[in-house]
Amino acid sequence: MAPDQKAPGAFKTIGELSQELGVAQHILRYWETRFPQLKPLQRAGNRRYYRPADVDLAHKIHRLLSQDGYTVRGVQKLLRHSNGSSGTPEPEPATEVALSSAATAEAPPRLDIARLIAVRERLQAALQD
Repeated sequence: MAPDQKAPGAFKTIGELSQELGVAQHILRYWETRFPQLKPLQRAGNRRYYRPADVDLAHKIHRLLSQDGYTVRGVQKLLRHSNGSSGTPEPEPATEVALSSAATAEAPPRLDIARLIAVRERLQAALQD
């Protein structure tokens, strides 16, 4: 282990975790307000120290938000439901949720094609003048 590296189980500061995840420190502070499961230790001067479990959770939140396409609300729901169970349920990405709810919604109103064509022709004529 290099002299500037910490032991694997050592606590991380917000700056270290921010750099590891590639997100700004204010994003980590925001996540603390949105995900009650993410609670780093706060010492003198409100310095945050992330335990290994906090680091793992931050990695999971980051992956769900940035790679898996979840919204903050979707991750909140997923974390709420996975807290009581021994295993994490298979997540359903936000895009699939949106598609499935759109399919069950009422059909959108029909467009008046003739009216749209007339508007397009008037616009074309106005642009040519």
